[in-house]
Amino acid sequence: MAWRGCVMKWTKTNVIGRSHSSGSHRSAPRGCRQNVYNQQRCGFRREAKRPDAKKGNIRQETNPLPHESGTPGPPPAPKVSRPTLFKPLMFTVGFTGCSFGAAAILQYETLKSRVQTAKDEEESEKLEQGSQDIEYWHNWWNQLSGFQRQLILLMSMADDAWSSLTEGQKTVTGIIAVNAVVLCLWRIPSMQRGMIKYFTSNPASKTRCLPMVLSSFSHYSVIHMVANMYVLWTFSSGIVSLLGKEQFLAVYLSAGVISTMVSYLCKTASGRLHPSLGASGAVMAVLAAVCAKVPEAKLGIIFLPMVTFTAGNALKALIAIDAAGLFLGWRLFDHAAHLGGALFGVWYVAYGYKLIWRKREPFVKLWHDMRSPGAGGSRPGGGTGGGAGGPRPQ
Repeated sequence: MAWRGCVMKWTKTNVIGRSHSSGSHRSAPRGCRQNVYNQQRCGFRREAKRPDAKKGNIRQETNPLPHESGTPGPPPAPKVSRPTLFKPLMFTVGFTGCSFGAAAILQYETLKSRVQTAKDEEESEKLEQGSQDIEYWHNWWNQLSGFQRQLILLMSMADDAWSSLTEGQKTVTGIIAVNAVVLCLWRIPSMQRGMIKYFTSNPASKTRCLPMVLSSFSHYSVIHMVANMYVLWTFSSGIVSLLGKEQFLAVYLSAGVISTMVSYLCKTASGRLHPSLGASGAVMAVLAAVCAKVPEAKLGIIFLPMVTFTAGNALKALIAIDAAGLFLGWRLFDHAAHLGGALFGVWYVAYGYKLIWRKREPFVKLWHDMRSPGAGGSRPGGGTGGGAGGPRPQ
């Protein structure tokens, strides 16, 4: 039995040796490249531990380097190609144009409805004069149940609170409501994948255009949303009185897309392709527009009411901080989006209003002709002036 064990051992060593010698003339299969590389690394470590007298034999037994024998080594690290930003750029231009076009149409329809509502109210008041008396409403109130009376009183209080708000605060209330809904959607586990895809902006993502709009209404943190919406609420009355409700909405939406486009450019140039979200870019445009239009206005900090400064100095400080954060590579905020929004707000108040909003009259005339063909005369929302609530820069 001893010789049989020797023969079996001898045949196994010959078979293994032949397989190794035949495998040296063939390249390793594709799925085993990493394993071959790991075995070679282990062999080199054993070579360093053996004595110098046997180095020659070991060099003959160990496999040669991959580039010497032609055996493929580990796959190289894939090169991340920089994303092309042609589609996001075209989307930014198109969305901005559509925003201001829709704002001009909205202003036209709003003025038209106000004129019609005023006429209807005047006619209804003439018809109702003397037709109803106090006794009629007294009897109607007595016929209501206690729950109905409480509901009517609650609705009356809500209507009074809504009427006490300024036009800017009423407009911003809708934006705050949309942001709150999106914040709640982030808390639903089944929607996490869709929220990351459509409500975060990332130049490395396959979906790059639609998140440029949706990410401006997206906040993952409650503190982040509260901070942005507080600043927007504070400056809402000033920006709406300066631009008007319709023009403000166009500027806000356009600023969100433009600030994201600037963020895309900076991320692609620096190679830091990470996602971001939030309304900071659009809010910075609103803040910068008000501060640039009224630079002598006094501002303060909510936690330090005794410290005051002018709006112009505050705008300069914010731009300087974001510029430093962009060049120094700070990762706490998306400083590129902040700068993009602030510069757009300053540019629009200085030049954009004259170049875009004042030249809307042909478009409004075209819409008026489409809405009422054959009707001439005045056009609501037309004229060369600023329209309802429009600024009149000198």
